[in-house]
Amino acid sequence: MDTVRTFVYKVDNELLPNLNIQSVNSSDPIEVRSVPVPWKLLGAGNYAAGLQHPEFPEYVVKVYAPGRPGLHEEVTVYNKIGSHPAYSQCYHSGDNYLVLKFLNGVTFYECLKRGIRIPESVIEDIDNALQYAKNRGLYPHDVHAKNVMVVEGRGVVVDISDFYKDEYCSLWKDVKKAYKKVYRPFLYRFPIPIPEFLLNTVRKGYRLYKRIKRRAKKSDNL
Repeated sequence: MDTVRTFVYKVDNELLPNLNIQSVNSSDPIEVRSVPVPWKLLGAGNYAAGLQHPEFPEYVVKVYAPGRPGLHEEVTVYNKIGSHPAYSQCYHSGDNYLVLKFLNGVTFYECLKRGIRIPESVIEDIDNALQYAKNRGLYPHDVHAKNVMVVEGRGVVVDISDFYKDEYCSLWKDVKKAYKKVYRPFLYRFPIPIPEFLLNTVRKGYRLYKRIKRRAKKSDNL
């Protein structure tokens, strides 16, 4: 735990005073405008940015942008998850950030981009992990190709920040359907890199399909 305290000190005194992240539009992802050296930006999403320090590769700090909700709910989710090989672990929480175990792997999305095979056992790992979360009183939510990862041949779930939402989410079910009907019979046998523009086209088409489906369902209920 000494390394956690040292890392937290660096976050509080070196990172946060010099980090500029903004919530410009609540309907858009956050904007990261400046990151102090030697911190590295790993990624940014709808609520927070993930950063890493080269001296502490085992940790990642997730910093929430001003005005973006979810930090306290995410802490609660990690407390319920506890220690499980398919999930990260929360070591510390501050006013606007979490210190998490860094998961060093390749997301499904990157596997598709780079032509890396995704074995069926990885799908089973994630299925088991999501069932574990349900057994802990959580609600697997927003589990898609950018939020699941292959780490040393095993499947892990990267982002569990929305697991507190008590509502149905079909994303993982749809991912498995695409894996079974398209990926396994074709792309697994011939693992060629897929251009990002094509992946984005599929993603946008899927989102459009889901919106149309939701509208049709609402019309049927009128």
